[in-house]
Parts: sequence; structure tokens; C-alpha cells
Amino acid sequence: MRFPALSTLLLLLMSIASTSHAASSSIESVTWGKTAAGEEVKLFTLRNANGMEAKITNWGGYIVSLKVADKNGLFADVVLGFDSLDGYLAKNPFFGCITGRYANRIGGASFKIDDIEYKVTPNSGKHQLHGGKEGFDKKLWSAKEIADGVELSYTSADGEEGFPGMLKSTVTYTLTKDNGLQIDYKATTDKPTVLNLTNHAYFNLAGEGSGDILGHELSIPTDQLTATDDDLITTGEIVSIKGTPLDFTTPHTIGERIGADYKPLIQGIGYDHNYVLSGNGLKLAAIVKEPKSGRVMTVRTTEPGVQLYTGNHLNGVNGKGGHVYAKRHGFCLETQHYPDSPNKPNFPSVTLRPGETFQSTTIYQFSNE
Repeated sequence: MRFPALSTLLLLLMSIASTSHAASSSIESVTWGKTAAGEEVKLFTLRNANGMEAKITNWGGYIVSLKVADKNGLFADVVLGFDSLDGYLAKNPFFGCITGRYANRIGGASFKIDDIEYKVTPNSGKHQLHGGKEGFDKKLWSAKEIADGVELSYTSADGEEGFPGMLKSTVTYTLTKDNGLQIDYKATTDKPTVLNLTNHAYFNLAGEGSGDILGHELSIPTDQLTATDDDLITTGEIVSIKGTPLDFTTPHTIGERIGADYKPLIQGIGYDHNYVLSGNGLKLAAIVKEPKSGRVMTVRTTEPGVQLYTGNHLNGVNGKGGHVYAKRHGFCLETQHYPDSPNKPNFPSVTLRPGETFQSTTIYQFSNE
């Protein structure tokens, strides 16, 4: 009996291993359209061995789709968004984009670094929100496929939206074997600047277009948040919310207390608050459960805060599959540094200097019960 040569066996084993890996995870990309300037936009589809699927576009780094299984093994898209690129090119409620240079609010659209004042573009009254009129959500990012994911890169010019320094940012999306969407942020600058990067996905664990999220059960492991004024600009105070309608240290449904006669909820027209997380490294930020589907989302982050926003200003957005997204049809858990930190010296610093590298990780992990 003749046996295959050792080299042939090795090639066969390598082929089987390669085929097995290809079957366990995959990345595909297609041309999704063009910007008004004629730039080609890509759509990347990531899949893991469990059937979880994420679609990411390099226009603004939007999470276009995120399909996860329920307790019966049925998959549904759990992020709000649009069927085509046109919806993302037009003005929209930041449906799953990379948000920067500075996510959340900068009071008075100005700040100082080393006693030098910088005025950034106001786009929310006299304040700046989510990076200005042409933030990172409105930029075409360079893209390349990596193992189990896609890496997006963008260089923001010195003075863009008023921010100092040429900022080089990289955001990587990967699907993990245990059903996590992991987002890694990295940035460097050639001048002192401020930076706050996050993703602004709107989730509905029952499936996008299925109605409001008021029945979702939420827990957040902190009883402190950054207090705000009537413009939702932080006052600089870190306050206790123990026993108030903002306290999610024990699980509550989102809708249970959202209409309470309580000043912070009146100011935000619902939940729109930054929770102060404790601990270093990758830590728990939130757990959300949707009782009917059994889907569970666990959020972990290296960031010091997480902004809970309950879609209070959604007012009839035409989304995927003809679905109309109304008030509170989605919620956001935006991991981040605190709002208006450039003007609050007692908050964790958001200043990035030449020679330093900003790094941050957030994981949205999915399971069911």
C-alpha cells in the first residue's frame, strides 16, 4: 500500500484548516455607492461561526446592520438605520456612526489648552455636539480587511471644525467568537488637542422596527452621574442618583420611570445622561435584556463613562424595510469620556498631546436566555 508523501499530507491538512477557518468566519465587501463628491463607499459584512453578522460602511464608520440570535435561534437586526447609503449621506440621528472628534457636548463651543482658547463649530445652539457640522460621521474613512474585522482610518486636518492638531484616528470593528462586536479606537496628534470617540448605535433587541424599547430591562453598575443644566451641559458636579429614577444599579425596565416628575428626566425629555463608571481596564458598563426575544446585550468598556440615551428626539424617521422610527424606538449606550470635559478640570482629562497614543476598547456582547 502506498501512502501520500509527508508534504502532500501537510498541504491537505493546511487546506482543511483553511477551509474550516473560512467556514467559521468570513468578511465580504462590496461597493455600496458614491458620495456627492464621487468617492466610492464600501460596505463590509462580517460573520462569525455562530451566524452573527455585522455590516459596516467606511462612510462615517456606521454600523449598518447587526444580526444576532434570540432564545429560539432566530436572527434579527438589532440596530436602527437605513437600507441604502443615501440615508447615511443625508442628515440623520447619528444611527451607528463613529462620533468625533468630540462625542457629546462642548459647552459654549470653546475650550482652552495651555491657556490658548479654541473656538469650535457650534451646531447645537451655542454649543457643539458630536464634533460639529462636519464631524467624523460625515467623513469617508480608508478601510482594509483584517482578521475577523475591518480597520478604518481617517486623518483630521489641523483646524477641522476648529480643533487643533492633525489627528490620525483608527477604528477597528471585529466580531469575536463569543458573539461580541468589539470596537477599538486609536489616535495620535501633532499638536495638543482634545478627543472623545464613541459609536452612536441605536439598539432595539426585539429587532429594529419592532416598536419602542420601554420594556427592555436595563442595569448600569453605578449610582453616580455627571449633573447637567437645562442645555444638558455638565455643571462639573458628580452627583449621587441612588434611589432616584436614574438609578439602574438594580434592574428596571427603561419605561418604568421614564415619565417621572423628576428634573433630570424633564431636562432630557427622558434618559440622556452620562453615568460615571468606576475601575480601570475593561469593565462592565451596562446589561440590557429584552424579555420576549430573550436577547441580552452586555457592554464593557475601558472608558470612564457611558451615556444612556433613549431616542427621545426620534420623530418619524423612515428606516429599514419601510419601518418608521418614532420616539423611543431605540436606545444608545455610548461609552465615552464625560461631556464637556475640556472645560471641567476635575473630570478625567481628554487632552491628547504629541507623542501620546489614545487607545480605547468597547465590546457589545450578545447572548440569550
